[in-house]
Amino acid sequence: MLRKSTEGAWQFMPNEDRLCKELLIAHYDEFQDDQFCFDRLVRMQHYGLPTRLLDISGNPLIALFFACNSAPDLVNVGGEVIVFRVSSDKVKYFDSNTVSCLANLSNLTYEQKNDIDLNLSIEAFNQTNIVQKLLHHIKSEKGFFEARIVPDDLGSIVCVKAKRTNTRIKSQSGAFLLFGHEAVLPESGQEGIEIARVTIVNKADILAQLDRININATTVYPSIDQTTIHLRDRYRQVEGPKL
Repeated sequence: MLRKSTEGAWQFMPNEDRLCKELLIAHYDEFQDDQFCFDRLVRMQHYGLPTRLLDISGNPLIALFFACNSAPDLVNVGGEVIVFRVSSDKVKYFDSNTVSCLANLSNLTYEQKNDIDLNLSIEAFNQTNIVQKLLHHIKSEKGFFEARIVPDDLGSIVCVKAKRTNTRIKSQSGAFLLFGHEAVLPESGQEGIEIARVTIVNKADILAQLDRININATTVYPSIDQTTIHLRDRYRQVEGPKL
């Protein structure tokens, strides 16, 4: 996602709109079936582009797999499962108006985002030029959208249940945290989103147990290249065959 560096500066946010547009230009056909801006962000995230989405899973065993599935040199380093407890009012669906507002922030330039003032009243906020530009993008996908954006909503973080349009989202029981304008989730959580952490040890043993119930790289990343990697690692012989 559009993370900050260790020094606290945005790494990709200044070029968010360019990243999205350049990928659309290069692979426009891939996005033809996407109805909403949020749908496009999900697809972009799927292909590895930094977006304002954070992947999460509704399946704790999938989360456990990710916590254990590390590079060989990190196999003895403890992993971590992060548990998000999200209140019902923070859970939205792919066609939510709030989701459209937050997702379409990606269409604004960095300079335009810097003009957003969430401290204004609703009436004053919706009269600003920058919100009018944002409304233009929203109405391109929702012509019926009422021109009344709540400033607090635009700066919020919501959990979104996406369309299961690709096998990876299906296999990972995927959902997303969608981050609004300059929204940052504190390590301790915030109102409506509680966070707990579970430290994971014995990664190799846990991965072996997960494999027995068919949770492995082949099922979590359902593509032929990941299947070949999984099979190669599973059947590799440490020593040469006995003669």
